[in-house]
Formats: sequence, structure tokens, C-alpha cells
Amino acid sequence: MEIIAAVFMDDIELRSVPGPSTRIDLSGIQFSAPAPAPVPVTVAPHLVVLVWNPPDGREMGALEVVFTPVDGPSPADDPSVTPLARNVQALQIEPGKFNYRLVRPELAFDSYGTVLARCRIDDGPERLVPYTLLPPVG
Repeated sequence: MEIIAAVFMDDIELRSVPGPSTRIDLSGIQFSAPAPAPVPVTVAPHLVVLVWNPPDGREMGALEVVFTPVDGPSPADDPSVTPLARNVQALQIEPGKFNYRLVRPELAFDSYGTVLARCRIDDGPERLVPYTLLPPVG
């Protein structure tokens, strides 16, 4: 299985079209957002991970998303690293098909800055997705 995209977003909608085929409509794609209140604050952004299973792929796998500071090491490289948040989900995708998973971490920020969502399937390579918390507006 392979991660083909991972982004933070506001909304996801599935719709069928002739074929049969499915469309995934994503809205509000973002890589930063203003904090809802001054720090310290906890936010819960939505991350969608799109996954493809090649025709010769295994039907089962595990998606792991680990959130770390942007300047910190990966827990995959240094097991002593304590992540800001972690999510593990089972994947069952028929070979040759696509699917997605939603991840909604609770991220505690003591200061404004960037975290990385480190996404990977099983022991595969990491796909890095940044998310920056900005000062509140107004």
C-alpha cells in the first residue's frame, strides 16, 4: 500500500459518477490556521490520508501518523522520542483500489509554530505534512 496524498482540510465529500467511479471532494485544504485563542491552546485539525493498494499489494496494513515538532527527530529513527500525538489505524484495501483515512489529533501548543504529521504504512517511508499554528486573528 502507498500513501498518494495527505493534507489537512475542513471537509470531505464522496460522490458517485458513472463508471462506477467515486469522486472525493476535499475543501478547505490548509497547512496553517490561526489559533482559536492565545497559547497555550489545544487544536484538533482534520488530516485526510489517501491510500492506493497496487494490484499486487497485500490487502491488510496499518496506517501510523505521529505528530512531532518540525525540528524534532522522527520516532521511527529515535524510539526515545515522545510524540505530541499518535494515531494507528488498520487498513483493509482490495488490491488495485483506493481508500482514505481521517485522523483528528488533539495537539497542545505552548507556543505558535509548526508540527509535522509523519504518515506511514507499516514500516514504509514517512510522508511529512506540516501544520502551522498562527497567532489568533483580531
